[in-house]
Amino acid sequence: MRFLILGLTVAFLPLSAMAGSSVTYSAGGEEFEGYIAKASGTSKGMVVITHDWDGLTDYEKKRAEMLASMGYDAFALDLFGKGKLPKSIDENKAMTGRLYKNRERMRSLLMAGLGEAKKASSAKTVVMGYCFGGAAVLEMARSGSAKDISGYVTFHGGLTTPKGQSYPKGTPPMLIAHGAADTAVTMEHVAGLSKELEAAGITYEIEVYSGAPHAFTVFDSNRYRKTADEKSWAAFQEFLKTNL
Repeated sequence: MRFLILGLTVAFLPLSAMAGSSVTYSAGGEEFEGYIAKASGTSKGMVVITHDWDGLTDYEKKRAEMLASMGYDAFALDLFGKGKLPKSIDENKAMTGRLYKNRERMRSLLMAGLGEAKKASSAKTVVMGYCFGGAAVLEMARSGSAKDISGYVTFHGGLTTPKGQSYPKGTPPMLIAHGAADTAVTMEHVAGLSKELEAAGITYEIEVYSGAPHAFTVFDSNRYRKTADEKSWAAFQEFLKTNL
């Protein structure tokens, strides 16, 4: 709980007070801009953060700072491109839609971000994501191409598996944090994922929070649910302690 309280304090600091920095990297001849926040002293491990459908914003940077304050190195990757943040709901849908339709590009950009994170830290790594980022994390897990990953975590992420895809045996442990009141990603989707993971023999935990809608961790939004956010963050911390 001590780390949880500290983390939430860091989350509300203005970005100017944060200790991390932006990192420009390339993928397929395009420029992308991530964000790195490193632990002071010896790191407990690396956490790679995958952003929501509105791109890499102050939200993911604050989460990176929270992790750094807990003793982890954190890298928030970029799937849209440097300077290409969407400016409306329609643009959010269009930019994520292009990646959903081109899964190979999504995977290549995820791997490019992971590669950049590995340049900053060779420590054991957990990959996590929010909403669209959660769906992207599961895409990475299904690809089986990410090596030396210790676990995957999604917060209110998309959970359906595209036709023709599956989770390979040997996929690292997974934590799924889900809101029971989510109307975009339903409990039927949760049950379906559970069946897939059971069939593949994958170690996983699914945490479901009553009354929590989609995007329940997003600070200062009308969907934010403090209890679900804090409980899911505590579960995440336990996952990190176990797997890193």
